[in-house]
Amino acid sequence: MIFVRYEKWNQYLKFYPVTALLVLVNVIMFIVLAVNGAYSRNASGSILLQYGALSNVVGVPGIENVDSPWRYLTSVFLHGSFEHLLFNCFAIMVFLPPLERLLGHVRYAFLYLASGIIANLISMGVYNRAGEYFISVGASGAIYGGYGAFLYMALFQRAKMDKGSRQTVYILLVMGLIMSFATPNVNISAHIGGAIAGFFLYGILVRLPIGKKIG
Repeated sequence: MIFVRYEKWNQYLKFYPVTALLVLVNVIMFIVLAVNGAYSRNASGSILLQYGALSNVVGVPGIENVDSPWRYLTSVFLHGSFEHLLFNCFAIMVFLPPLERLLGHVRYAFLYLASGIIANLISMGVYNRAGEYFISVGASGAIYGGYGAFLYMALFQRAKMDKGSRQTVYILLVMGLIMSFATPNVNISAHIGGAIAGFFLYGILVRLPIGKKIG
């Protein structure tokens, strides 16, 4: 089972430095937002927007460059609550490390970040087409990019996965889809878009001789 973590902490940092860095950045940005009142009872979405949340809302007082392209990336490292942060960091730390070992640090980092950006691009298009306003933060699109990569592996590189791991991938995707529709205020299009992006990006990246590949 590739999703069971046996490593000690020092081994984890050695084998999965990019994964550890991603979690660290998420935690740091959560602390920055908390210190600036983003999670207080009377907080509004303007604080999230100040620090890089993605949105199609314009004309927010004191907020400039709401339509800046960099928000498609920065929003991946922001979270709306402690529970949001905890759930996503758990997913990153437990389920994504095998990808870092298989792809190597460079390709893994690219897949994660590119999946998050593409997921945000898709969600922006969906919300704009529907004529709905939104503010979006979170690593879910990038995480689902990892799940999409595992789906590619489960379907086309079966030798890299044992049966239990393949079943886990299918369960993650099915349960994730169900929870996305059942939970209020979830950016469903980012989840689906991230999974699709990760699926195709992985198929491309495994053919590129960049970074160290193990297995």
